[in-house]
Formats: sequence, C-alpha cells, structure tokens
Amino acid sequence: MKHFLNVKRKISLIFSCLFSFLFCASLSSCSKRLDLMDYVSELRKNIFVAETEDFSLRIYSVVKESPYLADGIVQERSPRVEAHLITPEGRETCSISFFYNGKTYGGEMSFDNVKTEYYFSRTLDISNANELPCTIEYGNTKIEITAVSVKTSETFSPETILKKLEREEKELFTSLTDRYGFDGEIYLRLIYEDAPYYYVGIIDRNGKINAFLLNANTGKILAKRKT
Repeated sequence: MKHFLNVKRKISLIFSCLFSFLFCASLSSCSKRLDLMDYVSELRKNIFVAETEDFSLRIYSVVKESPYLADGIVQERSPRVEAHLITPEGRETCSISFFYNGKTYGGEMSFDNVKTEYYFSRTLDISNANELPCTIEYGNTKIEITAVSVKTSETFSPETILKKLEREEKELFTSLTDRYGFDGEIYLRLIYEDAPYYYVGIIDRNGKINAFLLNANTGKILAKRKT
C-alpha cells in the first residue's frame, strides 16, 4: 500500500511539473511580440524608373501571395520582378532585358490593352539593387537605358513604416489582434509620384479595407480612408 502511494505521488508530481512547463511555455508564446510583416500578402520593396523622349519604364520589386486575393488571409508568397513600359504606340513586338547581379534576365513583353502599356514579370528578388541597366527592343528600335531606384538614404524601410503606422493606429491593430495572431492581411507598397510614398492597406476577413498614405521619409500619415 505504501509503495502504491509513493508511485501515485510520483505520478502526481510528474503531471504537476509537466503542467507548469506547458503553462510557462504558453505564457512565453503569448508574450512574444507579433511580427506584422508575417501578414503582408503584397510587399512592394523597390521601384526603378527610366525615361526617354518616347519611352517610360518602371520596374517594381515585389513579394506577392499566390493566389492573389484580398480576402484577409495570407497565402504563400514569392519575390517577383514586374516591368511596365509606356511607348508611343502598342503596335510593335516588344522585349526587355536587364542586368542584375552578374546575370541577364528578360523576355518578351505582353501588351495590356486596358492600361495601354507593355508588361513583363518573372520570379526574382531585385529589392537590394540601386540600378538596373536595361535593353528595350521595340519593333526595329533598340534602346539602352538604366532604371534607377527611387529610394534614397532617407527612405524608410517597409518594416519601419509598418511599425510607425502600428503606433499611430494602435486601436485599429489591436482590434484585429488576438492570442492567435493578426486577423487580416496587409498590402504594403512603395509608390512614386515625384517623391516616394508608402501605401498601406489593412484588410480584414470581411473585406473591409483601412487604407493609408504615408511620407516615405518621415512616416507621417498624409491621408487615410475606409472602404
């Protein structure tokens, strides 16, 4: 009988220790800070621009989910290059090649009748480049141009911008956060119109979007709206 009680006490002690371990592990997990970058389903990290009298080229470095859906849920993501070219007309066959990290990439561009521009995309991470030497072949015309990044030493990183927005819009982010994580997805895009800006879209599971425009060099919120 005494032996049975000792065994029972040992089993009880083991379960008690195990429960304490799991409880502490749970607290540690809860106290770990949420990384909102894990919920960014579209991230535009860099923009490269080049212009001539007749051609306007923009190349974007992006990370996108697939399938690409604004449903509040982050899917598997991959880095991509997206090139957009505006030409005098859209009647000619057009191709682009660019040199990056010791290699040449490119191919034939498709024409978008809605946006009236040529388009090329492929899987590749060029986010850390400062410039991209490019060759464009448009019909019988061949031009050599260099697309230069719009980012400067003063441009905040996407991670910094998101942290600044989280501090400014604490109530919004808190309302979408629980012990399971962030209940939505985030679009975080560097944009360029004479100067760099950031667009941030917060999308919940019901499709509601809180959109923000921020100064890329200060993090100041310039505009916001709900849709």
